[in-house]
Parts: sequence; C-alpha cells; structure tokens
Amino acid sequence: MTHLKRELGLRDLTLFAIACIVGPRWIAVAASAGPGSVILWIGAAVLFAAPLGVAVAALIHKHPDAGGLYAWTRHDFGPWHGFLCFWLYWFSIALVLPNSAMFAMSMSAYAFGPKYAYLADNQTYVVVSTFVSIWIALGTNIIGMKIGKWTENLGGITAWMLGFLLVGASAAVWMRQGSTTPMSTAMNFALPWNWETLGFFGTIAFALSGMEAIGLMAAEIRQPRRTVVPATWVATIFNTVFYAASTLALLVLIRPGSVSELHGLADGSDVAAGLLGWRWLTPLIAVVVLINSIGGWGGLGSAVSRMPYAAGVDHLLPAAFARLHPRWATPYLSILVFGGVASVLLFAVQFGDTLRAAYQELLSLMVLSGFIPYLYLFASAWKAGRHVASVSGIAMTLFTIVSSAVPTGEVRNLWLFEGKLLAGTALMIGSAWLVYSIGLRRRRHVTA
Repeated sequence: MTHLKRELGLRDLTLFAIACIVGPRWIAVAASAGPGSVILWIGAAVLFAAPLGVAVAALIHKHPDAGGLYAWTRHDFGPWHGFLCFWLYWFSIALVLPNSAMFAMSMSAYAFGPKYAYLADNQTYVVVSTFVSIWIALGTNIIGMKIGKWTENLGGITAWMLGFLLVGASAAVWMRQGSTTPMSTAMNFALPWNWETLGFFGTIAFALSGMEAIGLMAAEIRQPRRTVVPATWVATIFNTVFYAASTLALLVLIRPGSVSELHGLADGSDVAAGLLGWRWLTPLIAVVVLINSIGGWGGLGSAVSRMPYAAGVDHLLPAAFARLHPRWATPYLSILVFGGVASVLLFAVQFGDTLRAAYQELLSLMVLSGFIPYLYLFASAWKAGRHVASVSGIAMTLFTIVSSAVPTGEVRNLWLFEGKLLAGTALMIGSAWLVYSIGLRRRRHVTA
C-alpha cells in the first residue's frame, strides 16, 4: 500500500510556512492605509498569529494525523463539524489562489519593461496568465513533496530577497531625499477608528494566517515533535517583521493615497529605480514576487489537498480521493480537483465587475470562509490546554469575520458586493451539507 512520505525537515517546514503565509500583495494593501498599518501588523501578530502558532503546534502534537484542521475538528466535535471545517477552508484556499495570482500576474507585467506596464490593468492578460500560473504551481506538487517542496523552498527564500530589496531601495531613497510619506512623529502612525480601519484589520489578520497549513502536512513532517514548534516561531517572527518593514519601505516611496493594491509594489520600485538609476530594480522585484507567489500557491495547494484525502479515507468523499499516486505518493486527484475549482472561481468572479472590484470580492469572500474554520481550530486548542491562545484567537477570528463584510472604496456597487458575499457563503455551507449527506450514505454502504 502507498503511504504519504515524510520529506519535510526543519528547514523545509520553516520555508514552507513562510511561503504559505507571506503574500507580497498584502504589502500594498497595508501601505494604502498609511503608516498606522504597522500598528495593525504588530497587533495582529500578537493577538492572532502567535496564538495560531501555539494552537497549531499543540494540535499537531495531540493529533499527528494527515488532514490537519479536518482531523482535529472531527476528533473534537464530530464528523459533520469536521467536514464543514474542511469544506469551508478548502474553498477559502481555492479563492486565495486566484486572488494571489491576480496580484502576482498584474505585477509580472513590469518584468517585461515599461512598454508593457499597461498589461498590469488588462483584465484579459491578468486572468489568462493567472490560470496558467496556477497550474504550473500545482503541477510540481503532483510529482511529490521531494520535488514540490523545492517550489515552496524557493517561495520562502524569495520572501527574504523581496524584503531586502524593498528595504534596501527605500533606505537609499530615504538617505537621498527623505520619505515621501511623513513618518517623523507618533501622530503619523495614528489610525482613524472607523469601518474602513476595521476592514483593514481583518485583511491584515488574514495576511498573517496560514500556519495551520503545516498541520495539513503532519504525516509528511520528519520528527514533528522536534521541528514544529521552532518552525512556527521562526516563521511567525519573520512574517511580522517582513510585513511591517516592507510596508514602511513602500510608504517611503509612495504616499498612501497613490498605492494601487494590484501593482503598488511595482509603482514603488519604479519610483526607486528612477531616483537611484537602478533600472533593473522593477523587473527583478516583479520576478521575485512571481517566484515567491508560485511557491505559496504550490504550498497551499499541496497542503489543502490532504483534507479531501483524509475525508476520502473516512468514506465521506468518493474512494478515489483516498488513493495516492502509485509512483509519486501524492493525493493527485485532490490536487487536480482543487486546481479545477480555483480556475472556475477565477473566471466566475469576473462577471459583472471591474478587475479591481473582482479582486476585492475574492478577498472578502476568502477571509469570511477561511476564518470560520479558525473558530473550530481555537476551540480544539482550548481542549488541548492552550487557553490563553484560544481566547485571543477566537476573539480576533470573530472580529475578522465581521470586518470581512465591510467593502473598501474600490467597490462601487454595494448591493452587488454584499449579494455575492452572502450567496457565496450560503453556497459553500449548503454544498457542504449536500456532499456530507451523500457521504454518510456512502459510508453506511461501505461499512455495512
């Protein structure tokens, strides 16, 4: 019988976590809120990301099964809750991929030089190139973690490279002419407490989420009791410093009101390149962002595919989901189905909206569906004895769920935005119940 192989050591696991969590698109999102977003990064790290790391480490120790969130919730709250948790999280990651890829492919246009920069706002280019890049990322992980882990390792390494490039360029600009955005007093870091700030906090909390992905790979971690805790702490600290420093670096180059969420990094690097004469900077950053993003998509796609595999083992999904590739020992059908759903969602969300509004719609829907499973995760952590982490995590999760329904200024049609959000959530929960009901009948038949 073919089994999942333990291919991930401490280095691989740490870089895997960084690749799954770091998303360059969040830098521009945070920078558009101004210097005060740094306070939000630190607050989200202390109140959400660190408790999440503590909870995940405890749950991997308690339930070292393949399937992570699904297995933890099933053990603690029963099969229906486990299945609902898996279904919502799975769909959330299916939304993360096109959202992340739309950003990266918009940014990639700058790698071809100024002549092709207009493609960054071209919906056809962004959507088609997004579709192709998703399948490239997932394809390496169908071959197996022995090969696929290097995609994630590159994703983690390029996160460090991106941070050094942004901070280094902005430091050189600062020394030459100072900061474009005023940041000399504490008042510059103050944020207005309104609905828009609430929405930003939810987005920033989501940007620091993702540590649970290593729990989905529990059956493929070498010596998990020795590697998981240091991997979670190193990744959490790096991610927080990376986001805060990169946000400040971008604000040195561009004022908040001029930051585009889709290609703000490219705009900032263009400013630095022009001032410093570093014409190679923007194309290099565009390539680094693309490699980093592909590593993240591969890691998330690979990790989340272990959930349908675990549900297939439990006979709640067709038996084919429980089969591993005879040569590569990967749940290849789960990865293929995941890629198919992500592709359909990529095209479906474009209807009736501009590129920017579609991007915002994806963002809000994936935050909403992705954070409901955290309620289960932190409740399981409470049962595992991590009470402080659980209370903080649940409070921040509820706060973020509320904030996900708050539209930003990119959304022009409020009713269309909220209607899509409500319909998307209802569809995910309703389809979970339908598939679960069919799965129960299948399991009764198999076990009879």
